[in-house]
Amino acid sequence: MRLTQRQRLVYLYLAQTRRWLARVLQQPRALSVSLPGTGTGRLIVAPTDLRAIDPFVAEEIYEGRFPLAGRVLDAGNQSPFLLELPSYHFAVRLHSFSWLRHIRADKSAGACANARAILDDWIDLHGSRVDGVAWEADVLAQRVIAWLSHSTVVLQDADSAFYRRFLASLSFQVRYMRRLVGHAPAGLPRLRLRIALAMASISMETRVTRLRRAARELDRELERQILPDGGHVSRNPQAAVDLLFDLLPLRQTYINLGHDVPAKLIPAIDRMYPAIRFFRHQSGDLALFNGASSTLANDLMSVLRYDETAGKPFKALPHSQYHRMAAGSTVLLIDTGLPLSSELTRTAHAGCLSFELSSGRHRFIVNSGSPRFAGEKLRQLARTTAAHSTVCVGTASSARFSESDFLGPVMISGVSKVDVSRQTGPDASDRLCANHDGYLGKFGVLHEREIRINEAGNKIAGRDRFLHADGTPETEALSEPAIARFHIHPAIMLERIDERRIRLMATDGESWTFSVPAGTLEIGEDVFFADASGIRPSQQLEVAFHGPEIRWFLAHHA
Repeated sequence: MRLTQRQRLVYLYLAQTRRWLARVLQQPRALSVSLPGTGTGRLIVAPTDLRAIDPFVAEEIYEGRFPLAGRVLDAGNQSPFLLELPSYHFAVRLHSFSWLRHIRADKSAGACANARAILDDWIDLHGSRVDGVAWEADVLAQRVIAWLSHSTVVLQDADSAFYRRFLASLSFQVRYMRRLVGHAPAGLPRLRLRIALAMASISMETRVTRLRRAARELDRELERQILPDGGHVSRNPQAAVDLLFDLLPLRQTYINLGHDVPAKLIPAIDRMYPAIRFFRHQSGDLALFNGASSTLANDLMSVLRYDETAGKPFKALPHSQYHRMAAGSTVLLIDTGLPLSSELTRTAHAGCLSFELSSGRHRFIVNSGSPRFAGEKLRQLARTTAAHSTVCVGTASSARFSESDFLGPVMISGVSKVDVSRQTGPDASDRLCANHDGYLGKFGVLHEREIRINEAGNKIAGRDRFLHADGTPETEALSEPAIARFHIHPAIMLERIDERRIRLMATDGESWTFSVPAGTLEIGEDVFFADASGIRPSQQLEVAFHGPEIRWFLAHHA
């Protein structure tokens, strides 16, 4: 049964109220509990961290400077936890201790002692007070995984007193995770908590019943969050890569210790790899949908080298609701879906029917992506329809986001239905046609996008038009002008040929010509949120139209 907008809002309100009450009921007890001194067990193994390490970061941290989340904090001889931190994202990185992996680049006694001193400061200042960024679900899970994975660095030459403090704090955090996980936000934070609990159950001395329960609960969460087609329920292409960084070492640790691997773990990993290949462009980069940002090439290759699956990318991910059109050296990736649950709309973008185009080694048309370390205002701006390569009506997005501090940035209205059809033409061309109802409530129309690519992959024809609710074509002009935006990757140069044709040129000379048979084709200023170095200026093509439809074409030039 499809919920009405009012029913969805009531559901979100009640769900948020339950989570808030759970935190209120838990927190006073957690705040009053001191670090346990007994029953901490011992460490058995340190799981591997697959993420790339940077010797420069290790050197900077040894000198008292912390280059995290695009900012640098010079702590000098002070603890960084005593200073005002530059940003929320910096605080997340600092408290998650993901930076410990870089210390592996310099495992000298001095570097390890410095890392140990920083960790000891955290235990003193934050280890017994459960509040703030340090104890958010995702930060907590990342910290436990980091402490376990890099315990060999932290404990190198450590005395017995520190070893006991380290284990006591780690055990306390694991126990708190068990209380928190049932109330954690849906999606990645909850799954990462389950991964951390499973990792702790096999990395630390624990009862067999607890080890089996952690594996069983991880199985349930994997079943809920990893879709049959390998995508993640968030519909974020980057989520699978982030998860594999933790799931692969977890799988190997189970095997190395001779434990039974959770039944769903290996099948989930095997499903995720084809989904990652599906979202990869010809350049090797991942598509920028629903919160995805830049993924460093070294990180992506660290995960992909463990890919034991084979075959070409799928044409579609039916459960994740994406389509891939590939011909020759050209790849089109199209978002044809909507959020899979109301709770998961916190990070979803209003980008239905947006697409990305890559050719050869270059991305030509992209979405703006999500900024990795920017403030909340820019993160919310990146979620709007205008930041995606699709059509806006006036200044409206195809979805509306809550501005309530209580509900959070959930979608309170938007696309509730998408109809998709795909056929192969008699000339072997590939045709996709889809429409959504995101503008139906405000403007009384459906947006339909049709894309056709020829067999050689060097010609693309597109059409955007508006339909009545019954599917018949709109014949009148809309009350507000519509704009079709095509965001251009910052590495691509634009050259105007005439008023209706613009050439998109890569640095190696490969190019496409974008053209419209009617209407106004403009080059507009733009920003690219998802660059590894931060937000970059870029450009976009804009086709404004008042009538019921526009047509546009792309032609490749070798």
